[in-house]
Amino acid sequence: MTALPDWMVRSGEGLTVADYEALPEEVSRQIEILDGTVKVSPSPSRAHQRITRRLANALENAFEAADPNGLAVDFDVDLRLRDVPLLLRRPDVVVFDASLPGDEVLRPDHCLLVVEVMSPGSTTADRMDKPTEYAASGIEHFWRVEHDDQVINVFRYQLDPMTRTYALVGLDKGKLVINDPVELVLDLETLR
Repeated sequence: MTALPDWMVRSGEGLTVADYEALPEEVSRQIEILDGTVKVSPSPSRAHQRITRRLANALENAFEAADPNGLAVDFDVDLRLRDVPLLLRRPDVVVFDASLPGDEVLRPDHCLLVVEVMSPGSTTADRMDKPTEYAASGIEHFWRVEHDDQVINVFRYQLDPMTRTYALVGLDKGKLVINDPVELVLDLETLR
């Protein structure tokens, strides 16, 4: 029997920020940390990755057209929601302050929008856990993309700052037409 690495078997406080930062990059790119507990994620499907990349590109083009120096768009990056106990997610797409230095930890107050593209193995996390965590952290916009062989739907949520919960502000089927947080018209089928 193969023993698990020490970083996967932590007692008490779980994995700390120092523990996480000491991990090799090939390990840290495959995990999320939930209250100090390591969650290993399988590689997403090609369809999931294609939707993520194409949506990130569309958002990047829209935000650059609106303000070339204001916001940046990236995908599959660490977002540290809390240090103790460590809560670290890897949203599929993140829109954040473009002035943030490349080596600085990405935190909720840097982010305007996070997007999760749902996978069969992440349904509960993407519908319940992650939106709750992102809202509690104060991220203004959250989108969830659900897709199958027939359709792509985008559920758009906005933060109620008083309750720190998200309210559904739009469900887009077939075509995404928005002016907040940026002007964008997008045929959702082009994400396939």
